[in-house]
Amino acid sequence: MPVWMSGASRASEASGENTRHALAQLQRLRELEQRTREASARAAPVFEKRGQLLPRERVGLLLDPGAPFLELSTMAGYRLDHDDDARTVPGGGMVCGIGWVSGVRVLLVADDAGIDAGAMQPMGIEKFQRAQQIALDNKLPFVHLVESAGANLFNYRVQDFIHGGANFYNLARLSAAGIPVIAVVHGSSTAGGAYMPGLSDYVVMVRGRAKAFLAGPPLLKAATGEIATDEELGGAELHASTTGLSEYLAEDDAHAIGMARELVAALGWNRAAPPRADTGPAPLLDPEELLGLFGPDQKKPVDMREVIARLTDGSEFLEFKAGYGPATVCGHGSLLGRRVGFLANNGPLDPSGATKAAHFIQACCQAGVPLVFLQNTTGFMVGRQSEREGMIKHGAKMIQAVANATVPKITVLCNASFGAGNYGMCGRSFGPSFVFSWPTSRTGVMGAEQAAGTMVAVTEAGWRRRGKAVDTAALAAMREQLIDTFERQTPAFYTSGLLLDDGVIDPRDTRRVLATVLGVCEDARTRALRPIQFAVARP
Repeated sequence: MPVWMSGASRASEASGENTRHALAQLQRLRELEQRTREASARAAPVFEKRGQLLPRERVGLLLDPGAPFLELSTMAGYRLDHDDDARTVPGGGMVCGIGWVSGVRVLLVADDAGIDAGAMQPMGIEKFQRAQQIALDNKLPFVHLVESAGANLFNYRVQDFIHGGANFYNLARLSAAGIPVIAVVHGSSTAGGAYMPGLSDYVVMVRGRAKAFLAGPPLLKAATGEIATDEELGGAELHASTTGLSEYLAEDDAHAIGMARELVAALGWNRAAPPRADTGPAPLLDPEELLGLFGPDQKKPVDMREVIARLTDGSEFLEFKAGYGPATVCGHGSLLGRRVGFLANNGPLDPSGATKAAHFIQACCQAGVPLVFLQNTTGFMVGRQSEREGMIKHGAKMIQAVANATVPKITVLCNASFGAGNYGMCGRSFGPSFVFSWPTSRTGVMGAEQAAGTMVAVTEAGWRRRGKAVDTAALAAMREQLIDTFERQTPAFYTSGLLLDDGVIDPRDTRRVLATVLGVCEDARTRALRPIQFAVARP
């Protein structure tokens, strides 16, 4: 397979500026992630007094030592709890990711009870449901470390109550699909949260700490006048001996985690192979150079083959129809021994590029080759010429191919992701198996300047049509407001905070992340489940 000969220079002034820009964004990402960890860790004295482990300590004990753990959606809820960037604590109030437990790959969610006692954070519902969907799609056992104060009634929104019901719906679907659901209850699991263990196939509870009831003592007294203690209503011993809600009674957090590990091992689950070693040669071109390819200006062209060659085994890339629709890059390569079809953008999607992409996607589906979309697009081509060439019908052809592709689809937003190009290149709405963002990427229906220019022109034309004097000051203010609105919503941190991806990643980690999720998808395609008509129910 041909080796891509790079034309990019790491020593160039532009590369240096781009690298400094990327590193600044990465530093900000790590600072925000660390802020969340520190916010949780501040509860350590309280947890220690209660004889409990912190949520991330529980996660560390559960996971196999030394095995990879891919944390997902660390920016969930960014600036939705506080619009002040200096105060926001992202993460959605939970730790979520794909890791290995007793040699079995699982989807893990841990309530972060170190932050607001585990009360549901903005975007926490969406993060939890996205985790459930990943587990269902990829046939991963779902392990939930439970300790949550439930919804914060001071921030009550009726839509959260309604949408939150899907948490329980999805648990039932996972169980019925033949995917084990395991709950380890470390603390409170109240009201709707009580159905987390109630809808799990296996439940471990910690003596003296775990609680599960539909109404806690305050609500019970307010609703019925009845007075009861936590333990009388729904303590771990009650559920282990009387109600049958809990199968296993643990003495403390560490004991409970050990029981969960033993349970996963005892299930005889369809084990995937252990984490596979790197079976392909490293890229010949240095992945460190990925930092220098993109700067703050999305208008500056970048040859996406420079990206591909820093991801693939041996920097090899067999380009498909290189001379036809050259602004759309398609071709074959390998990632740690796994065959992959790449699609990327060196410009807008034009009629010939869309036609080529549709052909390539269908050919990859025929061969069973997963698709990796590397987004760097300003959208579909507009203008008289492209319309005459059938941009709409050829673009629709590509969209149909993306929407109906039968192989895993992984998307990475590398730079620009604008307009319908986000759709055609398999953005979130087109059902990618996973989608990740680089911290320098930006997403929107169009650029801020274009949006402002369009609306100013439309408004001015409307005033003239009605014979109204043009107010240049009002138009200038409108322009600034629109630019601010668009600029605020386009950065990767903002879109990731809305769960429009599965996480912001370091560009240098892209090869490793892609190999991990491709392995997840590969295992899912070969794993046989034993679905049942209904979820597992306790007698």
